[in-house]
Amino acid sequence: MTQKIIDKQQVSNILDQYDYFIFDCDGVIWLGDHILPSVVETIDLLKKRGKKVIFVTNNSSKSRNDYLQKFNKIGIQGITKDEVFGSSYASAVYINKIMKLPTDKKVWVLGESGIEQELHDLGYETLGGTDPSLSAEGAGASDDHPLLKNLDDSVGAVVTGLTSKLNYLKLCITLQYLLKDNKSVPFIATNIDSTFPSHGKLLIGAGSIIQAVSYASGRTPDAICGKPNQSMMNTIKAENPDLQKTPSRGLMVGDRLNTDIQFGLQGGLDTLLVLTGIETENSVQSVDMTAAPTYYADKLGDLYELLDHN
Repeated sequence: MTQKIIDKQQVSNILDQYDYFIFDCDGVIWLGDHILPSVVETIDLLKKRGKKVIFVTNNSSKSRNDYLQKFNKIGIQGITKDEVFGSSYASAVYINKIMKLPTDKKVWVLGESGIEQELHDLGYETLGGTDPSLSAEGAGASDDHPLLKNLDDSVGAVVTGLTSKLNYLKLCITLQYLLKDNKSVPFIATNIDSTFPSHGKLLIGAGSIIQAVSYASGRTPDAICGKPNQSMMNTIKAENPDLQKTPSRGLMVGDRLNTDIQFGLQGGLDTLLVLTGIETENSVQSVDMTAAPTYYADKLGDLYELLDHN
């Protein structure tokens, strides 16, 4: 049965039981550009206790370098690149290490700069993405754009993710690549979150955008690289061999049952759901026990505050 974290002894038990703390970011660490209460103190507490902290995010619009800048900006110091795993990074690693796409091939991107930067770091040229000609005035209604009329035969994969600069032209070009050569160009999705929280509202997520081109092309993604897909977890475990050997020493902390909690459960970790993002206390109490978190709390900062720090 799921425990609600409400007292000091429960927190002490958690600190004794787990060596790895894997955090979702949006809805757990911050909401938009606003850090959540006592998060800095909680992360400092864990690091002082010798715990390994890892940050995972399905937001593909930012690269790992972008996230390091965000951590610093909101006041979380000392986070390193190897502590950050984003769906843009996982997608680039999938293309490079799993697909083994040669770097002389290009990648069409329906998404933003985070995907482009991670692919560029691995030696790939990208098309689409943040190309300003695709967002120019009138571009959304154009049916004679050169990228729509003349597909690039060197494109070896399509990566789709979150973009706030979506238009009809980008969707149509993406569709052409998904239909190209009898639908043989690999179709990679960064993640399938239908929504994400921002400033107290739910906004359209990558999954809703991906569903549009999936439906139009009659294709489902060949790979999904964000939570709850285990390709990201396998990357984390590969870089943390002790977690690979004993996943029960890891705790996955998230705000969404169908991605974060499933990600942890499928990876053999215990889970902590916080109520600062998507889910409510009612949704935790009504979920099937096979999908329920090990613990839940009002917020991540309770791990600090309940130890009599306030």
